[in-house]
Amino acid sequence: MYQPPLFREDRLEVMHGLIRAHPFATLVTLEAGALSANHLPMILHPKLSANGTLHGHMARANPLWQNRDGGVDALAIFHGPQQYITPSWYPSKKEHGKVVPTWNYAVVHAHGPLTTIEDPAWLRAHLEALTGQQEGGRPVPWFVSDAPDDFIAHQLKGIVGFELTIGRIEGKWKVSQNRDERDRTGVSRGLRFESPGQASDMADLVERYGEER
Repeated sequence: MYQPPLFREDRLEVMHGLIRAHPFATLVTLEAGALSANHLPMILHPKLSANGTLHGHMARANPLWQNRDGGVDALAIFHGPQQYITPSWYPSKKEHGKVVPTWNYAVVHAHGPLTTIEDPAWLRAHLEALTGQQEGGRPVPWFVSDAPDDFIAHQLKGIVGFELTIGRIEGKWKVSQNRDERDRTGVSRGLRFESPGQASDMADLVERYGEER
């Protein structure tokens, strides 16, 4: 990944935070000489290896796991907040006009060997952890144990688990660090005015990384 020093994020806890907040990843592998991309939710286990380990599952019908002897190199891409940035938000536009649009985003790339797991006990524990992560904040959370055991056992036969031990992890936070304080403030205000949700999340990053400069 192209990483200008100004946008590079090396803090493991920050990158792990993005993975937890945005666990739906793009998993990229090389299959028979061609790139293959799958879109899968993952859960991070930070203490299983130095950079953390990712667990996930896929449909048994997915050819990604088939015909494998051992692991395969893989790349999991986690996308955080992203937003188009109009130069109209920059005060400097009114002064000299030498500004252009850009796109702000935060992303993590996790590289490592991918191995598959078919053990039903592992799969059930993984699904309990994944649903627990997603259901935990709900007023009435759903638990795997809410469904009949024989039904869950049947469902487990239709999936295969995987583990990606992160050997290398890269973070890139392109959040207006290359603009001066006035332009960053203009971006933050513009984002918050434009819409709630991701725009506000990006505004938070613009403000936070401006303070860290």
